[in-house]
Amino acid sequence: MSVARIRLIGFILGVFLITLAVSMTIPLFTLMLYEQQDGLSAFVRSGVITFLTGIALVAQGRPEDAHLRPRDMYLLTTASWVVVCTFAALPMVFIRDISYTDAFFETMSGITTTGSTVLTGLDTASPGLLIWRSMLHWLGGIGFIGMAVAILPLLRVGGMRLFQTESSDWSDKVLPRSHVMAKYILLVYVVLTGIGYLAFWWAGMTPFEAINHSMSLISTGGFSTSDSSLAHWSQPAIHWVAVGVMILGSLPFTLYVAVLRGNRGALFKDHQVRGFIGFLVLTWLLVGTWLHFNGPYGWWEAVRLVAVNVTSVVTTTGVALGDYTLWGTFSVLFFFYLTFVGGCSGSTAGGLKIFRFQVAGQLLHSSLSQLIHPRATIRSKYNGHPLDEDIVRSLLTFCFFFTTTIAAIALGLALIGLDWTIALTGAATAVCNVGPGLGPVIGPAGNFSSLPDAAKWLLTVGMLLGRLEILTVLVLFTPSFWRF
Repeated sequence: MSVARIRLIGFILGVFLITLAVSMTIPLFTLMLYEQQDGLSAFVRSGVITFLTGIALVAQGRPEDAHLRPRDMYLLTTASWVVVCTFAALPMVFIRDISYTDAFFETMSGITTTGSTVLTGLDTASPGLLIWRSMLHWLGGIGFIGMAVAILPLLRVGGMRLFQTESSDWSDKVLPRSHVMAKYILLVYVVLTGIGYLAFWWAGMTPFEAINHSMSLISTGGFSTSDSSLAHWSQPAIHWVAVGVMILGSLPFTLYVAVLRGNRGALFKDHQVRGFIGFLVLTWLLVGTWLHFNGPYGWWEAVRLVAVNVTSVVTTTGVALGDYTLWGTFSVLFFFYLTFVGGCSGSTAGGLKIFRFQVAGQLLHSSLSQLIHPRATIRSKYNGHPLDEDIVRSLLTFCFFFTTTIAAIALGLALIGLDWTIALTGAATAVCNVGPGLGPVIGPAGNFSSLPDAAKWLLTVGMLLGRLEILTVLVLFTPSFWRF
């Protein structure tokens, strides 16, 4: 890679850091609004350090003769997540006086919209710290959507080329129009955040709680303003609003844009969206009925509890309404399976994504049909697009490395000394960007604070790999990437 391109990437990272420093003024204004001094100096110091570093990178100038190639975007994407996390962790170190390991873990969890936490005492925490955590989710969510639209199609792991609506001007032209698409997506993201804020406020949250949870849930992040998460509020309306906001954040944002541009049926006609909503509703009803007959809950109450927790895990949000691991061994294993599902491609959700399960089902159906009719020519289609060998190969490659990454991180955690439940579910929840694992330590009623530092760093790597869909990072370790 040429020096000019490296300077250009440094210039862009400097712009990101300046933007991050400006974002730190929001927690400052929040603290001033609540007339609290605790945290003011922390955000001032962090903002100054971040801003000066950004200025130093930008001051080198933008090389006139340098242009980023598609392959350079992989390095820029990975570097931007790591560099932003490095500086975004500073306020937590200065406010809570926690180790940088804990601060970086919390920040990476925030910006990758994972939602795993090492902090306690959130109910009495500084409002500046709480709003900053939610902002990390919000910024990470819109950042991932932009990457899913502009970068992942190059690796064909995000599935975006399968979901370009035929009536849209961007059909099969995502990259040339990515800057236009980004403006529309940002508008949709802001509008949905505002809708979530008003809905939470109407349902019974304070304005501060409402804006925090709206940013957290539309990004499918999971940070809350209470240690008890959604169980802190007893109003059923708040719980159903949370379900709605999580679902909105898990739908393809390109389809929202298509709706804005006149294709009114883009969302409802999409195979992925219909499969995702259908899977959620069916799971609510079946597991809710099971919980009703196996627990002390009325049917509607059981469905509400299941709807919140199932939607939270499937959309990889991570908020919790009580400890669902106490429902029995069936629920423990079932929620572990749900960890891998994920939302829709091109959304803020993590996981394998629902479309990969649908494509796998379509391929299974085609294979069985071929066995019955060996001489027939069977062409597999999904969402109106043919499933060519390139798509099938990318699906198999991604799924293989996805599961391999979880297995490798789990073995690493076991080597550190963690028991198999924490190791396996911790690795899965990190790579799938879900948030809580299983068990009393890292389950929905616990957190990650008691884990050794080595485990936290390993889980941080897992969060980054999962958020960037693994291949975006792994491609950097191939010798051919650095050859030209």
